[in-house]
Amino acid sequence: MIMTSGQGHHSLRIGRRSFAGQVYLLTTVTYLRRPYFLDADVARLVARSLSSPERWFPSRCLAWVLMPDHWHGLVELGDDETLAVAMQRMKGVTARLTGIHDRQVKPLWAKGFHDRALRRDESVRCAARYIVANPVRAGLAETVKDYPYWDACFMDQEGAVEGFD
Repeated sequence: MIMTSGQGHHSLRIGRRSFAGQVYLLTTVTYLRRPYFLDADVARLVARSLSSPERWFPSRCLAWVLMPDHWHGLVELGDDETLAVAMQRMKGVTARLTGIHDRQVKPLWAKGFHDRALRRDESVRCAARYIVANPVRAGLAETVKDYPYWDACFMDQEGAVEGFD
């Protein structure tokens, strides 16, 4: 069976449920997997936005990493918000910000996103470690601390992350 892009995005939504207080692993890719975030100016701009708690309210982004052509996040859904609304807000804000730099008029993000709810027996801290270690596994950095485009609510005042020392 051949699926069109519309059918593929629809299949991502089948069975999707949004529950306040639930923590979700989320992934979204750039349009046509273009490596927009290899441009340090664009990556820094988007990273600053992703780190802002106001961008996520009423939800909370517990950890995230911005890869050259995609984003992974760990989000705790807030009251009266759906995953679709939280992701639409994140994508919309970051897309508008990149427009500040007079980028060609093309979508920043592809349609849709992948989500998985963390089970009760899964550690949020372990999931956050897994997310922010993506650049190391991809060969973009030797250590998590060497990669600039990530954040986690588990950082201490000195910038160290529990479990990464």
